[in-house]
Amino acid sequence: MPTAADWRRLQDVPLFAALPEPDLRRLWDTSVPRHYAPGETLRGRGSPADHLLILLDGTASASATTTTGRVVRFGTWTGPCALDKVALLDGAGHTATFTALTPCAVRAVPRARFTALLDDSAAVRAHVLRLLAGQARAQQERFTDTATLPCEARLAAWLLDGLSQAGTDGHVSLPGGQRELADLLGVTRVTVNRALCRLRRDGLIGPADSGGGGRIRVLAPELLALRAAPDAGGPGQGRGRGQERGQERERGQGQGQGQGQGQER
Repeated sequence: MPTAADWRRLQDVPLFAALPEPDLRRLWDTSVPRHYAPGETLRGRGSPADHLLILLDGTASASATTTTGRVVRFGTWTGPCALDKVALLDGAGHTATFTALTPCAVRAVPRARFTALLDDSAAVRAHVLRLLAGQARAQQERFTDTATLPCEARLAAWLLDGLSQAGTDGHVSLPGGQRELADLLGVTRVTVNRALCRLRRDGLIGPADSGGGGRIRVLAPELLALRAAPDAGGPGQGRGRGQERGQERERGQGQGQGQGQGQER
């Protein structure tokens, strides 16, 4: 018999915000607990999505590896949240490989139990559709930024987004390291390192912590917001995009080095 402290944890998952308590209890009763150590794969890309993964604690990343060996990272997720809901709805398999970045506590809800909730509750169905629509819009904006903004603007926006998350105390955790951050932003490690150095030189961020994969301290969020704007004119923004694009061409060479891990979203 689950205690209130157990099943009530599902109330903090945005996907389940509209569920009444009896449904939350049933979800908890039918779910299976799972624990993953850092580096372990929660689910692989293309594997059957027979359970909805509820990340209660910890942080997981999502990625896919192309046929040429390039790793594409889609982002990181910190619990409480539901992972890869689209895969559960269309039944076409997981959209990415999910990897634990920290120790992760997960509840796996059978797909049939979740889809039954969608069929039975108009409020839950509407909530899920709104949530998925919002995520699709955010993803589209991210892809637009990747195609049009220079690295420093993308990096500044990513730092500000991380800073907006609860409990950051002025620090933003790197998604594993600079290579993983570069993959997430769609640039080379050299390019992201130079962008970090410029922001550090201009006093917008502090040096990264050495432990736990590294954390970046944001010193001047207001100035960082100016760098995140497409037309920002601060130091370093006058560099032509042609130079940065030239650096990105390096990405096709040696991209497979160090990318052998089958990782993410």
